[in-house]
Amino acid sequence: MEVGGLMTHGAVVAREYGIPAVVGLHEATTRLKTGQRVRVDGSSGRISVLNEAGG
Repeated sequence: MEVGGLMTHGAVVAREYGIPAVVGLHEATTRLKTGQRVRVDGSSGRISVLNEAGG
C-alpha cells in the first residue's frame, strides 16, 4: 500500500486474511505495473519485482 500505517483498513484486512502486506511504499502506484509479479516480504517491508509486465 502506498499510504497508511499498521492500523489502516488495508493492513488490518491483510492481517485477517493472512496476506503479506507492506504499507507506506513510496510511489507504489507509479512504480508497479499491472501484470508484474512481485514478492512481498511483510516482515522486512520489502517488495521485489520478479519480472516485468507481460514477461
